[in-house]
Amino acid sequence: MIGVISIIGMIFLARLFYVQIIEEEYALSADSNVIRKNIIYPARGIIYDRNEKIMVANNAAYDLMVIPRQLKDFDTTRFCSLLQISNEEFIRRMDKAKKYSRYKASLFLGQIPKEEFSYLQETLYDFSGFYVQERTLRRYPYRSGALNLGDIGEVNRKDLDRDAFYRSGDYIGKSGIEKFYEKELRGEKGVEYVMVDVMNRKKGKYKEGRFDTLAVNGKSLYTSLDAELQLYGELLMKNKLGSIVAIEPATGEILSLVSSPSYDPSILVGRNRGKNFILLLHDTLKPLYNRALMAAYPPGSTFKMLNALIALDEHVVTINTEFSCQGTVSKPIKCSHNHITPLGMIYGIQQSCNPYFWNTFRNTLNNPKAGSVKKGFENWSRKVRSFGLGTKFNTDLMYEKSGMVPSVEYYDKVYRGVWNALTVRSLAIGQGELLITPLQLANLTAAIANRGFYFRPHLVKSIGEPSNIISKYNEKQEVEIKAEHFAPIVEGMRRVVQVGGTARRGAMDSVTVCGKTGTVQNPHGDDHSIFIAFAPMDNPRIAIAVVVENAGDFGGTWAAPIASLMMEKYLNGVVIRKEKEKRILEADLITPD
Repeated sequence: MIGVISIIGMIFLARLFYVQIIEEEYALSADSNVIRKNIIYPARGIIYDRNEKIMVANNAAYDLMVIPRQLKDFDTTRFCSLLQISNEEFIRRMDKAKKYSRYKASLFLGQIPKEEFSYLQETLYDFSGFYVQERTLRRYPYRSGALNLGDIGEVNRKDLDRDAFYRSGDYIGKSGIEKFYEKELRGEKGVEYVMVDVMNRKKGKYKEGRFDTLAVNGKSLYTSLDAELQLYGELLMKNKLGSIVAIEPATGEILSLVSSPSYDPSILVGRNRGKNFILLLHDTLKPLYNRALMAAYPPGSTFKMLNALIALDEHVVTINTEFSCQGTVSKPIKCSHNHITPLGMIYGIQQSCNPYFWNTFRNTLNNPKAGSVKKGFENWSRKVRSFGLGTKFNTDLMYEKSGMVPSVEYYDKVYRGVWNALTVRSLAIGQGELLITPLQLANLTAAIANRGFYFRPHLVKSIGEPSNIISKYNEKQEVEIKAEHFAPIVEGMRRVVQVGGTARRGAMDSVTVCGKTGTVQNPHGDDHSIFIAFAPMDNPRIAIAVVVENAGDFGGTWAAPIASLMMEKYLNGVVIRKEKEKRILEADLITPD
């Protein structure tokens, strides 16, 4: 008898242990009828521009949560009408919730704006198993900088597997700053235990909040962007394909990073995010493609200053070395400009003379001190790369491309080991296999403006407080060109803009601008218009690169005036050259005539 009673007792104990500890269904259904564990979501960190103007803020919103096990029969037609969803959508969302768990709460419908929530709140008690959880929605006061700022969306299975912080229905940064600084922006969740009745209505705190924990809001980000300049740049590039990158040379801080066409970041917020994302994804103009970071072009004549710098540093020319030009009959590279000949370096930059730069490039590769053409090319390639070309900067810029600076190994493979300066002569004028992103072009300009160094371009200056500077971006990057060689290059760039060069449209009143135009051959259509510049000439505050795709004109026609207006806006705070501005704003370089 004792043995039988002991066995029965052990069976009951085992069953109690199973029901109370192991079996999720009984424990959760019992608790959920009385106590609900609410996750308190922190407000996501605010994103500011360099002047502490808000670029990304938060609005109140609500998530509709569901516990499938607690559902009772209800009028689904009325429910769908209330939420403005179809019956098919209801079934799909409910199946997803049941697949996640029948006993745990999961997201049914997210990011319900405050205005819609008031209608839902009045009737929610009719639908047992559903309850509302407070969240926030992103808000964009300037409605610009979409690709830089990024967006947030619901976590996927990979996100859940990668980080235990998230649960089904949570939101995470999907691109841009929102993704790169996700851990800083997201904050820390809190927990609230509340008593609810059979109608799922909140009756008060459990144990007077003894087990509750507070949420910790996400950290704010202080970016280097100028919100007004960013908005203005997107306005100037409307109805144009291309990009603008503006950098503060003294810090590497990105002032403006425009990719055109752009879009209003607010369309990827709320319940219409998925639908709008699909529309953007299938747009033939590719607004989700960040041309400033991902598009790579031959730099054209904007590259000539770098070839001149390398030739000076290799001591194969001086600023007084002259080469002749026969214009359109010049060989092996013709010149499209009419100018005095022979010409030296400063005048060669001013006139963008192709034969002049072919000769400097040839001398660099044929440098007797190098010992061979291939060794001369290695020296050239190494010094080009020291300006940040052909590589990624690896800062907080998402999806950055490295571009292309060809190597000896590359040409050995292409030409089976037999090649010389004449073979690769297109590099002398920034054509051929050379590919550079607009970001790299702007950084090259900043390095010239600084006379031999740069800081890696980045978007965020500090985290949490303006004084919490990200120190790793303050490391000076020295280029492999002696500082004394930059003076004639800068003077040549000054003359390009100020003294009858190819970029007269880039000039500004009362500010000395140094720049260089480029017309880039495009095998798929009209040529691209490129312009790089910095200003003022001494103690420069802005370095800029502008690319206008398929413009079909010299760099001075479209890219130079856009850069000039951007510099005027940044340096003076206001644009007074309204006729120049009007011409750019009214130009449509996308729509066929």
